Amino acid sequence: MVNIVMPVKDSLETAEEAIRAIVRSGHTLTVYDDYSTPENAARLDALHEELGIRVVHISEHVDHPSPNYRWVLRTAQREALEQNRDLVIVESDVLVRPETIDRLVESQKVPSGTPINVKRPIGMVAAVTVNDEGVVNFPYEYARKIRKDGPCKKRFSFCCTLLTQELLRAYDFEQLDPEKNWYDVHISHMSVKLGFENILQVSNPVIHRPHSSRPWKQLKYTNPLLYYWRKLTQRKDRI
Repeated sequence: MVNIVMPVKDSLETAEEAIRAIVRSGHTLTVYDDYSTPENAARLDALHEELGIRVVHISEHVDHPSPNYRWVLRTAQREALEQNRDLVIVESDVLVRPETIDRLVESQKVPSGTPINVKRPIGMVAAVTVNDEGVVNFPYEYARKIRKDGPCKKRFSFCCTLLTQELLRAYDFEQLDPEKNWYDVHISHMSVKLGFENILQVSNPVIHRPHSSRPWKQLKYTNPLLYYWRKLTQRKDRI
């Protein structure tokens, strides 16, 4: 078994679709509500009653403003290690397929001599992201020319990614910089630095609708000058 977590910040239409996709795949899920509006927090509670998902309202535990990814990662790491489970992070703008999670789990157990030639222990396994038309999209544009699953030293995202118990034991998330907002790039680089292989599954795509929960980040594509001005002056989106 694995622990699956999903941080949610409003955008409940997209998030609910993402939540239901995981439940349909037969897995349990913990949703971390990162200061959604009271109306959306109530909708998450209603999904808890309907679907049996676990909902953790971060506002009941910390008074730090959203985003609280560091708190989510530290909490999820501790619980996964206590339960001897791998950790899967699925973001709220990602739709998994029925087989997605199982394939993430299975890929770290491939024997030597298979098409995935793994020479080091596996730290992370990520599903490649595509748009609704099936074209590889952000943040894995670099993977458009990759034809088979295998080790990859480029940056990984937490869009839909498994972190193995071995990596969770090797790197304590208490060390994560509290001044930053997002940690996927940092942790994927640390995984390689610590001697692990990160596996990118191009044969296991998930649909990604980028930044649905934080619409201002769409400026990265529509008005990059304004995006970077806000990023610098308002200290947003620190990676």
